[in-house]
Amino acid sequence: METISENKNGAKQSRFLKWALVIGIVIVFNLLVNYAVSLVYKAPESPYMTQAQVVDNYTTKEDCLAVGGQWSDQRSVPTKMTPPAPAQEVTGYCDPYFTKNKEFEAAQKVYQRNVFIILVVAGVLALVASAFLPLEVLVLGFSWGGVISLVIASVRYWSTADNLIKVLILAGALGALIWVAIKKFRD
Repeated sequence: METISENKNGAKQSRFLKWALVIGIVIVFNLLVNYAVSLVYKAPESPYMTQAQVVDNYTTKEDCLAVGGQWSDQRSVPTKMTPPAPAQEVTGYCDPYFTKNKEFEAAQKVYQRNVFIILVVAGVLALVASAFLPLEVLVLGFSWGGVISLVIASVRYWSTADNLIKVLILAGALGALIWVAIKKFRD
């Protein structure tokens, strides 16, 4: 059942409409921030995204290391060549993307950290802004939008962050929430 209340001007407001607006602000705020970040700050490109359609087979340690690969001396089953070439025994395995993967992982770690910082700043700004907004629907929308931005930032970066950073993330988020609570509910 929908409840209807009257505001200062005597206009009837729906509780359902209020919460629909709050949820809309929360969702659109976070979509806007995340898509703006992805538009302005490009993620590192995975080495597999630029992989050629025909992949070279590196059968010697020297060839593998020359392309930045990692060679494993593990013996494998002889490969069958189409006739008339004789069967060739490969004495190891090459991961030609080894160096590129290490570079990508390092770049991805820096990227995730930077996106985390951007999302935390956006979330804290939304929380702070909510303390100064005059309408309850905006206060609720931006405060929840800020909280969700902090959650998204933490989830994206959590597996990459070390324990000290995790404690600082949680302490900062709790501090921002306490500050907004004191600012809004001091009365």
